[in-house]
Amino acid sequence: MSKVAISKRHVFPMRVYYEDTDAGGVVFYANYLNFAERARSELLRSIGTDNRKLKDQHGILFAVSGCEVKYKKPARLDDMLEVHTVLTNVGAAKLTAAQTVKRDGEDLVLMDVDLACLNEAGRPARLPALLREALMAASNCH
Repeated sequence: MSKVAISKRHVFPMRVYYEDTDAGGVVFYANYLNFAERARSELLRSIGTDNRKLKDQHGILFAVSGCEVKYKKPARLDDMLEVHTVLTNVGAAKLTAAQTVKRDGEDLVLMDVDLACLNEAGRPARLPALLREALMAASNCH
């Protein structure tokens, strides 16, 4: 993993496309989970790795083990959004991320996502030391 300087908050900019919306041009509620997944993948890239490398080099992957979502306001077709991700817990085999979808600085959707680190057999696995260090450096955890 390369050393990359990052902030404690990762911001993933994105646009709402037609495929993200319902017939009324409003983002379909479940698509916010996809937006959050993309943001977490980009967070991994920002610390010098990605999901494919983790699987190929370490035999691990992340699975969502829990998610709480609060919908405050809808996003619409062609909106420019930002998904803000803050790691609030980095454990030996678990992560927790607070993710907020924003439009023009306004909170639209709030998510607390619990992630389990698993081996390829689907069993809990410890985070590799270098990955855990990088995630800790990228988190608000002490």
